[in-house]
Amino acid sequence: MNQRLMTILMTAFLIAAAAAYGVYRYAGATLRTGYQGQTTPVLVAAHDIELGAVIRPADVRVSQWIGALPKGAVTKLENATDRGVISSLSDGEPILESRLAPVGSGGGLAATIKPGMRACAVRVNDIVGVAGFAVPGMRVDVLIAGNAPGNTTQGARVKTLLQNIEVLSAGANFQKDQEGKPVQVQVVNLLVTPEQAEVLSLASNETRIQLVLRNPLDNEVSKAPGAAVAGLFGEAAPPPVIRYAPAPRPVPVIAVAAPAAPKPVLPQYILVEVLNGNKRTEAKFDDPKPGDKSGQAKSPETGAKP
Repeated sequence: MNQRLMTILMTAFLIAAAAAYGVYRYAGATLRTGYQGQTTPVLVAAHDIELGAVIRPADVRVSQWIGALPKGAVTKLENATDRGVISSLSDGEPILESRLAPVGSGGGLAATIKPGMRACAVRVNDIVGVAGFAVPGMRVDVLIAGNAPGNTTQGARVKTLLQNIEVLSAGANFQKDQEGKPVQVQVVNLLVTPEQAEVLSLASNETRIQLVLRNPLDNEVSKAPGAAVAGLFGEAAPPPVIRYAPAPRPVPVIAVAAPAAPKPVLPQYILVEVLNGNKRTEAKFDDPKPGDKSGQAKSPETGAKP
């Protein structure tokens, strides 16, 4: 290649690089100047803050937020201190009103309960508590096992009592360890309605409870029919024995015909036609009754013999 041409190409390359660097520096300075005019001080977490903790002044710091603030961002320290955290915060994450408990409600588990809901404690062990994986925020189904009242043929039964229930805390401490598991699994607090709390309280005293872990994105309520010990061995459950008192036999009703009324005895008469010249008359005489000694009829009018 020609030495002169090589020199021209190298010179052009250096000029283009210098021009590009100058444009880059100018654009960067312009952008930084524009952004500096749009920054807003906002409170962020100074370190990881766990669920249920109460925010202290040392737990937050002020940071310059570039651009529009997130909805509900807290900008004043007095609006964040002494309030419980209802959702864990990471280091550098902005403090939002939706992540804090209401003013005056304090911290701990009570601050995480949603309005209208209740936290119902269920005593469990490592197996019943899904081997330690029933951590806060998970969704579980509640199964009960026992003998139904009056059931003497099918043995023990199991039934799904509640579905898609949120776990508020697991263990004696509602904090988690480094692997995201509860410290001790002895008590699991479930977020339920007041009606579900009554049912769960009765079930925990009368039956054995088992928690079943489910996918948090699965909100479908299944219609599980339940299972009995007799069905595990492929045996059809015998029909239930219904005990009842025999119904009394109806008393037969015998219809008795009423005696016929005696026919009235009509008086018997003997009609005699009497001709006296051209005059014609009739006379009636009693018919002699059986046993009449006289054997002669008497006139009903005079009683004289004809």
